[in-house]
Amino acid sequence: MAGEITAIDAAAKQLKVKADDGSNYTIGLQENAFVLRMPFGETDQKKADKITLGDVAVGDRVLARGPVSDDKTVTVKTVIIMTKSDVAKKQQGDQADWQKRGIAGTVTAVNPASKEVTINTHGRDAKSVIVDVSSATFRRYASNSVKFADAKASSIAELGAGDTLRARGDKNEDGTHVKAEEVVSGGFQTIAATVVSVNAGSGELVVTDLKTKKPVTVKTNTDSMLRRLEERTAMMLGRMLRPADPSGAAPGGGPPAGDRPAGGDRPGGPPPGGFRGSFGGPGGARGGGDLQQILDRSPQLALGDLKKGDALIISSSKGPDSSAMLAISLVAGVEPFLAAAPRTAGQVDLGSWNLSVGAPEQ
Repeated sequence: MAGEITAIDAAAKQLKVKADDGSNYTIGLQENAFVLRMPFGETDQKKADKITLGDVAVGDRVLARGPVSDDKTVTVKTVIIMTKSDVAKKQQGDQADWQKRGIAGTVTAVNPASKEVTINTHGRDAKSVIVDVSSATFRRYASNSVKFADAKASSIAELGAGDTLRARGDKNEDGTHVKAEEVVSGGFQTIAATVVSVNAGSGELVVTDLKTKKPVTVKTNTDSMLRRLEERTAMMLGRMLRPADPSGAAPGGGPPAGDRPAGGDRPGGPPPGGFRGSFGGPGGARGGGDLQQILDRSPQLALGDLKKGDALIISSSKGPDSSAMLAISLVAGVEPFLAAAPRTAGQVDLGSWNLSVGAPEQ
């Protein structure tokens, strides 16, 4: 069992731990138990340093092996500790490696027999990539959280077409094949919506999904990314989605009046899709990373500033209830972007705007 120490009871010789699977455990140390610190960069337990329980701190990571009782207590003779500072160094190294050897995209096919997954990457360098997951470890984001710490151990069996996948491993010369060491995946959605009502105190709002025309309750929390695009930024993103028309004129003449959202004469229509999650670390593919940086630099949005009829782009994990979602990102000020976006059967074509999964935090 591995996880993060959340509390220490030195007198009882116990450690409270939130394990990597999200469960809470108690580690009980036997009499004369060994507490070993694994130095940063070491993997050989023989090179661990012997420390005392007094040297252990909340936030350190712990590894322990032993039988688990019904009350989730593990009594052990030896525990291995990685200090919080060493964990931070490891995260920095991992994030750099994810940026160097990572790849992200949308799953288009899964072959359990060959243990290969095909993805389409995002952005200007979009292409099809085969990911060999035969020796990879799997994690999957929870439906109610975008934190890697809340992700659960997973397998190829949970992958499906349309999922967002990020893998870390060695690539071939042209980047069309990756031998993955680690895979993190999730099911995400992005909706186009207009505001119906806002409760800034509870962090909730009701919106109309402009595709289904049905109401959706959107919850936000401290992890939700709330931004308002500046007008020129929204117009620039519209040009990225659809460059010039054949006549050479810039897009943005505005949609038909019937496609405009309620709330005045602003150009509008359903907004497009997913920006970034709160996974931390570098962005996904090149285009997704550019978009993530744009949002990072955009002004913070206060829910209380939203008005009925405002157009929004909302990204979230997919859940079983389509009438409610927890926002990963919620972006306002998108009307100029919507006016420029192409349309298919009366709906804004979201193109390749997908939720960009950054390198996971440990």
